[in-house]
Amino acid sequence: MAIEGADTVWVLISAALVLLMLPGLALFYGGLVQRKNVLSSMMHSFVAMGVMALEWVLIGYSLAFADGNWFVGGLGHAFLRGIDAYSVTGTIPTYAFIAFQGMFAIITPALISGAIVGRVKFKSYIAFIALWGLIVYAPVCHWVWGGGFLTGEALDFAGGTVVHITSGVSSLAILTYIGKRRGFGVDPLKPHNVTLTLLGGGLLWFGWFGFNAGSALAANEIAALAFITTLIAPAAAGFVWMALEWRHFGYPTALGFATGVLAGLVAITPCAGFVTPMAAIPIGMITSFVCYKAVGLKERFGYDDSLDAFGVHGVGGIVGALLVGVFASVGGTGLLLGNTSQMLIQLQGVVITIVYAAVGTLLIGFILNRTIGLKVTESEENIGLDKTQHGEIAYNV
Repeated sequence: MAIEGADTVWVLISAALVLLMLPGLALFYGGLVQRKNVLSSMMHSFVAMGVMALEWVLIGYSLAFADGNWFVGGLGHAFLRGIDAYSVTGTIPTYAFIAFQGMFAIITPALISGAIVGRVKFKSYIAFIALWGLIVYAPVCHWVWGGGFLTGEALDFAGGTVVHITSGVSSLAILTYIGKRRGFGVDPLKPHNVTLTLLGGGLLWFGWFGFNAGSALAANEIAALAFITTLIAPAAAGFVWMALEWRHFGYPTALGFATGVLAGLVAITPCAGFVTPMAAIPIGMITSFVCYKAVGLKERFGYDDSLDAFGVHGVGGIVGALLVGVFASVGGTGLLLGNTSQMLIQLQGVVITIVYAAVGTLLIGFILNRTIGLKVTESEENIGLDKTQHGEIAYNV
């Protein structure tokens, strides 16, 4: 096919918008941690830009999208072999497609850092995301988008399964080795700067328009549909989270609204180009309610998902992946239009991804824990990772 200029421009802009989500994520997570860990937390997002971008072009893209088998792609495009400036994917240059998909590979492991802030060695984090990108992310990406056994079957427009279920479930699994923060359940461990978190949340929402609408890989009506659903679902989700807080605590919080918006963004990700704008409203509302309840589970069960990576991304991704099987009406049909088989396919994809992400993460965690170690010492945790891991402090006043 011939290259379309408008499609190419839109995908390149969308790729840049997705990369902007990394500083957004850094601010969102950075504001939620204690002062002594803000730089460490933000570095987890920024270093992923370097580590995962290099890994993606060297081997990750090939494992995800090169010809392979039902499980993983081959090495035919390792080091971008066989691709040049004139290669075309759909109606865009293949380099544009590689860049856009590479942004997803960058941000997905960075999401996991929200569960383990304040207690993981920096060198171990780098090793973890590099291994995780090859062992967990690339195969699941191949399953859903690259010609694997779920391609053309499971509906995942922009990464509910590939991005959010994998990262959310892995966040919970890695806690097996990382454990809890000192003072968890006893001391407040309150966010040090919610203002940063709100700014980060706004940047995430802004970048998410590229994340979802860019996944149409064209400047067309499906991109426009994904764009508007990405506006509506988080709006509905933020409203519901605010209402739930208002009822339970007597007042709505800024952090609660931002968290609700994030839950809605996660949920609409797999649905964005498959559902109508009006369907985006119940998708956002349902997911917000479920995630609100899920976030409270860590207190009940005693696991320290520090910044609710599992409660928002994992649970939100699961709910969104299932709801597309209910509300799909564009480019596919869901349960409301009488297609029960699609719901079963969605459920199959969710369950398999949960199991695989958990097992893969536990394996990586076991290897790293037995070799270089994962958790900082008690003394380092008390001092803070900004000083002990990076020799810096965020604030000189």
